[in-house]
Amino acid sequence: MSDAHTESLEEFAQSLSYGKRSDLSFKFLPRLGPDVGDALASVLREVGSVFDTGDPSELIDLAIGLQADGYQSRPLTERYRYDDGPFTRPDRPVADSRVALLTSSGHFAADDDPKPLGVESMTQAEAEERITDFLKEAPTLSEVPIATSGDLLEVRHGGYDTRGSRADHNVSFPIDRMRELATDGVIGTLHETAYSFVGACAQTRLIKQTGPEWVARLKSTGSDVVLLIPV
Repeated sequence: MSDAHTESLEEFAQSLSYGKRSDLSFKFLPRLGPDVGDALASVLREVGSVFDTGDPSELIDLAIGLQADGYQSRPLTERYRYDDGPFTRPDRPVADSRVALLTSSGHFAADDDPKPLGVESMTQAEAEERITDFLKEAPTLSEVPIATSGDLLEVRHGGYDTRGSRADHNVSFPIDRMRELATDGVIGTLHETAYSFVGACAQTRLIKQTGPEWVARLKSTGSDVVLLIPV
């Protein structure tokens, strides 16, 4: 009798979430539970349609919708869901304001690697492998001069697929778009430093300690508005 193990659909889905087939764009699939089979079947149907039409838009919309369904089912979604939140109206119009950029995308200047977990030149693959360690650590805020060109930017984050950000950093770190808004007068001035950190970090520490410290720090820069891009 053969001892070969037949992989279940549940095991296959789980293998995409930091498993042997790790693909962070599809790590949500295990969260779909018993609906994962129907979800994959619908994806394959749309792939077949792309063969005929050459238009992937419906496939992309389907994948985004499945991601939303998967993440909505996570217990952490409820843990960090708030019925309301503080709202502070800016003292002046955005067109007259000094605006700073802050993202949780894990960007940093190529010559200023934050060396996460004390590791020199950590690869994206290692960041994914050590995601559990990241989730126990306080986040590090990287400072990126606003004039930094795209070829001098790096990104590393164990919580999401960074391929899109590597192809175009504006996907999650819209530094070029912010410069354009300043040039066009949509915003008054752009703070000379943009900030980024790895959002996959110790969340309670971020909310109760690190976040408030960063708020005070950003206030001290004279910025009127901070644009937060969460990932």
